[in-house]
Amino acid sequence: MAVVKGAEITIITGHFGSGKTEITLNLAMEARSEHPKVAVADLDIVNPYYRSRDARAILKENDIELIAPAERLAAADLPIIPADIFRIIYDPAYKLYVDAGGDKDGATALGQFYNDWRDMEPEMLFILNANRPYVSTLDGAMETLLNIEKASRLKVAGIINNSNVGSETTIADVHKGLELCKMLARELDIPIINTILSPHLRKEEEYVLAGYPVKVISRYLKLPWER
Repeated sequence: MAVVKGAEITIITGHFGSGKTEITLNLAMEARSEHPKVAVADLDIVNPYYRSRDARAILKENDIELIAPAERLAAADLPIIPADIFRIIYDPAYKLYVDAGGDKDGATALGQFYNDWRDMEPEMLFILNANRPYVSTLDGAMETLLNIEKASRLKVAGIINNSNVGSETTIADVHKGLELCKMLARELDIPIINTILSPHLRKEEEYVLAGYPVKVISRYLKLPWER
């Protein structure tokens, strides 16, 4: 099947609380140095916290376009998908990152774009935080990933280990999550793309298991009660 010329698309998925938005923002920031046009599409219609739309100012400062509901609707948990996303999808000058909602309900929003981007071969990545209750086991993680694939009608191309408990994360938490990612990768024959480290673990990078790339990310978002 011929690839339709359009935006280079990466879709970030995962269970609620997996850290999709933070990773999406970090990837978009990195891409800005290589791509003339970078956009982030906020399709998370499930999670009231940690959404890309909450980083409007940061994205604007870095000349990254945000496709999201109008600011007056930013706190609304409504299935609002801005039509402006179609302008980005069909523009080959763009690198587009899609911050998709967690679990199959959130991924359903992706399904409506299937006929538009299926031939553009979008890359869909699955973020796994093994410290979240439902995806802390192989069965739970596998069910979540497969449900996302079914709802979006796309295949996951890679797994990212983002196992953390916020500022209290230890390197042991990261290793535990990597072990679960390895089991999931073997079960479904999907590669592990990298392991995420929070800034406070930067000095621990050398202790992550060899053979699995590590990415230290910046933290752009905080919960309402954090300073």
